[in-house]
Amino acid sequence: MLDLLRQSLTEAFGGAQVEARSTIITSGRLNGLLEIHGYGEPISVAVEVIRTAYPRDVHRVIWHLDELELCWGKAKSGHLIKLIAAEHLSPGAKSTLKDKGYAFFERSGSLFLRTKKMLINIERPSKLPSRVRSIDLFTEAREGAVHGLLKNAFQWMAGADLAEQSQTSTYTCSVVLQELERREWCETQGAGRTKRRRLVQPGKLLDDWAEHWQQRGMSRSRWYVFIENPHLLIDRLACLVKESDVDFPWAFTGAAAANIYAPLLTSVDSAEIIVPPGYAVILGMALKMKPAPKGSNVTIVERGGTSLQFRELHTLYSASFASPYIQYLDLLDGRGRNKELAVHLREQLEQKWGRPKTSSR
Repeated sequence: MLDLLRQSLTEAFGGAQVEARSTIITSGRLNGLLEIHGYGEPISVAVEVIRTAYPRDVHRVIWHLDELELCWGKAKSGHLIKLIAAEHLSPGAKSTLKDKGYAFFERSGSLFLRTKKMLINIERPSKLPSRVRSIDLFTEAREGAVHGLLKNAFQWMAGADLAEQSQTSTYTCSVVLQELERREWCETQGAGRTKRRRLVQPGKLLDDWAEHWQQRGMSRSRWYVFIENPHLLIDRLACLVKESDVDFPWAFTGAAAANIYAPLLTSVDSAEIIVPPGYAVILGMALKMKPAPKGSNVTIVERGGTSLQFRELHTLYSASFASPYIQYLDLLDGRGRNKELAVHLREQLEQKWGRPKTSSR
């Protein structure tokens, strides 16, 4: 990496002499120290090499370079440029370095360096190393943390607060937050016990979740309940649940629920209910419904994980409704006018985020 950097600096400075020097500066040690001659006062380039850099990575290296600069000021003269060299630098890392006045070099050949007399800005396409892979954010445990972050988009949160809200471990939340920070979908402030993060790309996270959601398997059973006015199906089911005194978690989802949360369709004549795995028959019997492979008006979905997290109690219906994020994901099945309703519900969610709209499905 240092050889590549030296070649790049030689070319950028029009064939100037670039020499390697001792990397020891008083109390600190660098990965490399280069000197550029031929432009009046010698220019020294203090180099730290890292493999792949995201904003959180460059902050740690910046601290080290700043510490070494203090030693340099006491021991050396001339202009010092602090540079980070990496196999791959994310856009956020590059932006951070530019804003703070640091130089950077990427194996692809990208070079950014500013002196009092010149600005060098060579941009070449970078490629993320194949060995750097994203973790799976959507295991059953991690989905809870993802759901909690979406519910609190653009709000600063400590990992412990997220763990408490999402009913997941602090370790699981930490894994999710670190991955989102690596993707630059999450911002960080503070350190240690005062460390806080906030989700700043909820649209990208929701889109990623949607792709995984549609690939999962689940158990669905179809039922029929008699009702004279199909428009009152949700009301009827809510009353039946109340009368049966169901003692396990459940929630309305799908088109009927979403149309109440974000009205769009004139009517929906069927309903979907989420229950924990193994409880479909119990609910069907409790509500005195009949199994109906054909002609059903109620679908019971057995699903674990985060599906029943952050349920909302609707005052007009005295019933539990799934989180609007779960409703949105369930609408992506493409049935009927579900896609149209999903777009409308997404718009409502984006308004709650309080930021410009992201791409909708």
